Amino acid sequence: MRRLRAEDAALWQRATRHVALLPGRGLPDDPAPSPDRRHPAGPPRSAGETPAVPTKRAPVAPPPAPPPLDAFAGVDRATAERLKRGRRAIEARLDLHGMTQAEAHRALAGFVSTSRAAGRRCALVITGHGRSSGGVLKHAVPRWLNEPDLRRHLLAIAPARPQHGGPGALYLLLRKERDGAI
Repeated sequence: MRRLRAEDAALWQRATRHVALLPGRGLPDDPAPSPDRRHPAGPPRSAGETPAVPTKRAPVAPPPAPPPLDAFAGVDRATAERLKRGRRAIEARLDLHGMTQAEAHRALAGFVSTSRAAGRRCALVITGHGRSSGGVLKHAVPRWLNEPDLRRHLLAIAPARPQHGGPGALYLLLRKERDGAI
């Protein structure tokens, strides 16, 4: 821990002289804090020790939560259950292993639109489990599928069953093609 010079300690005292303790909080050596007691001139320290430079860490925002899977708006219960249980015939597969995010995003967009144009209803997208990072594509693909350009092709998304890749894969239920309209 770096020790402060005398001029830095004086600066710290001036900077913290108007800081008040939170109600109900006292100093370690103060058994009964009073509400009008001011904050000490630096962090508590042992006798003869110069105060350390306070370090501030920027608050780290948690990553955004992935969009919910098992979103079955507009799908009857029996169809949703068949998809979730892996009981629909898989008509197309896309394996994204070894692709960069940009390559995978392009491949996914092309796969979804061509599969729908070909009249396929159920597709499997394999993202992989990821290594120690938890899987970049595993977390990115559900987000991409909920983008408006891709979401308009889909009725439902569900995690795959173990026999089809488990948590490293997703089932997609594609919308029916309507008279050439996408």
